Amino acid sequence: MNDAENTQNSASQPLDERVNNRSQRPSSDAFKTFMASNWAPSGQELPARDAVADYAAARRKAISDQFKGERLVIPAGPLKVRSNDCDYRFRPHSGFAHLTGLGLDHEPDAVLILEPVEEGTGDDGGNHRATLYFRPLAGRDTEQFYADSRSGEFWIGARPTLAEFEALLGLPTAHIDALETAITKNVGAPEIGGISIRLVRKVDENIDALVDTARYNTAKDPENLDLAVLDALDEKLSEALSELRLLKDDWEVEQMKTAVAATVEGFVEVVKSLPRALTHARGERVVEGAFFARAREVGNELGYDTIAAAGNNATVLHWNRNTGSIRAGDLLLLDAGVEADSLYTADVTRTLPANGTFTDIQRKVYEAVLDAADAGFAAARPGTRFRDIHTAATTVLAERLAEWGLLPVSVEEAISVEGQQHRRWMPHGTSHHLGLDVHDCAQAKRELYLDGILTAGMVFTIEPGLYFKNEDLAIPAEYRGIGVRIEDDILMTADGPVNLSAELPRKAADVESWMAGIYNEVEHAAHGGA
Repeated sequence: MNDAENTQNSASQPLDERVNNRSQRPSSDAFKTFMASNWAPSGQELPARDAVADYAAARRKAISDQFKGERLVIPAGPLKVRSNDCDYRFRPHSGFAHLTGLGLDHEPDAVLILEPVEEGTGDDGGNHRATLYFRPLAGRDTEQFYADSRSGEFWIGARPTLAEFEALLGLPTAHIDALETAITKNVGAPEIGGISIRLVRKVDENIDALVDTARYNTAKDPENLDLAVLDALDEKLSEALSELRLLKDDWEVEQMKTAVAATVEGFVEVVKSLPRALTHARGERVVEGAFFARAREVGNELGYDTIAAAGNNATVLHWNRNTGSIRAGDLLLLDAGVEADSLYTADVTRTLPANGTFTDIQRKVYEAVLDAADAGFAAARPGTRFRDIHTAATTVLAERLAEWGLLPVSVEEAISVEGQQHRRWMPHGTSHHLGLDVHDCAQAKRELYLDGILTAGMVFTIEPGLYFKNEDLAIPAEYRGIGVRIEDDILMTADGPVNLSAELPRKAADVESWMAGIYNEVEHAAHGGA
């Protein structure tokens, strides 16, 4: 082959194959035979049924009851490329995780299908039979085992087999090769004997395309297909999955407690890291790293990017660059949560004096925010509305701002719908639901969320704050550069709210005492326990 032919062949190589040009991959039959031989067989013992299986089945039944006669398609989602041929760690879509009970990272490309059956004859007396479709690892006697760096066991480790997933979840499984038929068979208008599909969209673009094609190909009038109607069908399923998570079952509550306990451990590690953080040019990153290390040790991941904001950065609500230094006189606003292996996350904020002691003005602002948080907690009672928490907390903050001479109008005018002047310094909502997502249940209808009635089983945050920016000329200089938020994770029970994160000190004096105790332990350990 001459140079011209080599150049032509190189130019015609598909782009997605060129990532392998760095490797020298043997392709001889002798090599393939050698690599596929003499491997120990995979384990044959099936796992015991997981505790989540019955809870997940009840969730599927609740969804089944809402969509009789319709095929429901809930994808886990694919791997996502971080850079070139490197993927992000996989995390399934929360709706998929909720209905299957699967966490962690072992089911990319999987799809849960709820197939309609005669009313009352489905799983647990429901209207559907569920099947989990996924791609199991290839056998150790196959080329994929050692040659596929994205899904081969040689590269990424073992994943459960079809039989193992079925035993673990009590959920029928099927190979993903059968997925296309499972999604597209008998699709069409119900009046002519077809089956309507509802899909959780924007999770897996390949599944979106498959469903869209099936709908188009079976439409009476494809050229005039009403996409808005189809989008509304799909949105209703996403809405239902989101609203199903408004009330946590007992298993979910235990997962939330696990995530919060791990988060408390992370906050302890952060305080241990503060002496070093105070000497580092990017002390916020020291703090971020300390929390992340604990999250990976005891959980799956961070529930969201950590906010480790010192000084004026604490007045930036979503400061997660964490590139700043931490000075001894700064407040550190740490907003962080550990995601448990089940994918349930905590969301806790504490504002800590970096040197262990609040200044008088810092304490003044801190205690105002604490009073607001306590007022929100007092307002959170079964039967009251979710929005009442925010009203109670922000009323206290408006009163404090008025006492300090910062509010340009009366408290009554400020908290009115037409006023809201206090929001210059407290611009966000006081609460949000919490669970598989840090902002859980986000597709729920307004009347079930903001205007919803507080009910046993709800888990949500209470997180008032005050943020006085260095650039804010409407306030005296002594307040500038102080940002304070206190956030706790709350479980609503029939007897009232329970603060799941109460183990982390909240009162200013308790925070100082807690930090001093940790500092003393660190110093004691550094001197060999002497």
